[in-house]
Amino acid sequence: MFYTIEELIEQAEHSYSGNVAELMINTEMELTGRSREEILTIMSRNLTVMQNSIQDRLNDRKSLSGLTGGDAAKLDRYLKAGKTLSDSSILTAARNAMAVNEHNAKMGLVCATPTAGSAGCLPAVLGLATDKLGLNQEEQLNFLFAAGAFGLVIANNASISGAEGGCQAEVGSAAAMSAAALTLAAGGSPYQASQAICFVIKNMLGLICDPVAGLVEVPCVKRNAMGASYALVAADMALAGIESKIPVDEVINAMYQVGSNLPTAFRETAEGGLAATPTGQKLAQRIFGGQR
Repeated sequence: MFYTIEELIEQAEHSYSGNVAELMINTEMELTGRSREEILTIMSRNLTVMQNSIQDRLNDRKSLSGLTGGDAAKLDRYLKAGKTLSDSSILTAARNAMAVNEHNAKMGLVCATPTAGSAGCLPAVLGLATDKLGLNQEEQLNFLFAAGAFGLVIANNASISGAEGGCQAEVGSAAAMSAAALTLAAGGSPYQASQAICFVIKNMLGLICDPVAGLVEVPCVKRNAMGASYALVAADMALAGIESKIPVDEVINAMYQVGSNLPTAFRETAEGGLAATPTGQKLAQRIFGGQR
């Protein structure tokens, strides 16, 4: 078992030839008592759910609240027009992330990675990596196990809950996990993966959780899109050899400290930020009337 990223890197390098996924599989076996076959079966099921959730991207149907839906399809059409300003890889990941979270808002099945509100980042980045790097089934599963290993440390030392640590703990953690797994999938080392985590978290510190009407839609859908794009840029920075001046475990601890000091209005209560704007309050009133 590992409790810090430093320990994770050390164990992966010394016992598993740098294979973080294999370390996570063995850790899961130790923690749950499940066999390797059972664990692979469960993760394969998760992978299928993720892949299916992205397929909703061409659906223009709105969510029950009417707040979200159709934006992934708009970005898909914009991509196909071939006149984008950003790199197509970044926009493909952003499109996929929005598709997953729009699917969630329509009561579709998603895989909480690490939460439903941040479920778009990881499958979006994995989908992009699968196409760009030609990942096979085993490599896709390794991507997920590696992301889970880094996410386990973040969850144990900071938080993955918006109610506890703000959106930095949800989309921030999801984007960091995605960046780390992508770095490894592209041939980077566990240490480089840890640097990708630094770049994401350092630039999402203090991100509040302010869902309009208390629903996981606005601004969550678009934050997942931005989180996925952060993951790609962070992975490239790490692969380029750029390093964080602040060690990764200190960065994670800083996220915990910031989250602990956020006012409750900015921690999933819908009492601050965008939820408290005049338009945000009008939308809540339209959806729920006097019920909230």
